[in-house]
Amino acid sequence: MPNVLNAAQAAEFNDKGFTYARGLFAADEVKLLTEAMEKDPAVCGSILDRRDGEGKSTRIALWNRAGDSVYGLAARCERMVDTSAALLGGDVYHYQSKLTAKEPEVGGAWEWHQDYGYWYYNGCIRPDLLSVMIALDKADRNNGCLQIAAGSHKLGRIDHTPLSPTQNEVDPTRMPHILQQCPIEYCELAAGDALIFHCNAIHRSDANRSANRRWTLLICYNRVDNDTIIKTDDRYFVPLEKVDDGAIRRAGLKFAAGDNAEHFTSRPYVPDLRKAS
Repeated sequence: MPNVLNAAQAAEFNDKGFTYARGLFAADEVKLLTEAMEKDPAVCGSILDRRDGEGKSTRIALWNRAGDSVYGLAARCERMVDTSAALLGGDVYHYQSKLTAKEPEVGGAWEWHQDYGYWYYNGCIRPDLLSVMIALDKADRNNGCLQIAAGSHKLGRIDHTPLSPTQNEVDPTRMPHILQQCPIEYCELAAGDALIFHCNAIHRSDANRSANRRWTLLICYNRVDNDTIIKTDDRYFVPLEKVDDGAIRRAGLKFAAGDNAEHFTSRPYVPDLRKAS
């Protein structure tokens, strides 16, 4: 399957900084991806707790390579790679994948931030990156779906300030003014839907105060000609071997091989802005 977006969706991405690909993954594919996130020892063994200001915790796992597991094949399949390349205007490579697991009633919040507010410090010169958020569960206002300030990607990279050891936030003195110009959209998703958003889109999410969990798989891409100038952070260009869209079903419930080919990380990347400045 080539680029799955039509002209109107591409225009929405350019105008608002995000668009939706409803039903990007079928129910049986979502089941495989969900079971892999729940049962793969490599994922389960890499889970980190990221606490918010209230002490609520989001469970995350991060990895920097797209391997031969079912979730690695999802990152390498044509519908993902070709769509991302079309939106970014050039060939892409896998930059990072992340499971975010907001459990019922305890899943934590994320404050306003830009992904490029972090990734700039990995050595990406240009904001030619995007994320594809795949809903493994229904995501709505009750369980902490993503909120995006529409059009905020056009503001460029905004200075961030330290919020906690695990989180930086957009300069809080600017956010009220930004929100006057960039209205908040709650990005509600059904399982299998994808939200595709620009790395400069300012976004956040509430804590999960509902009885329903909210798990998402985020797969991030960088343009090949925007390769990082820093090679110590493990997100530099590695050729991406694209596979056809049927590879997910053929793989079935395939876990990581156990040799850490996916480069799971032991801690989230949070740049020390005081040192950087």
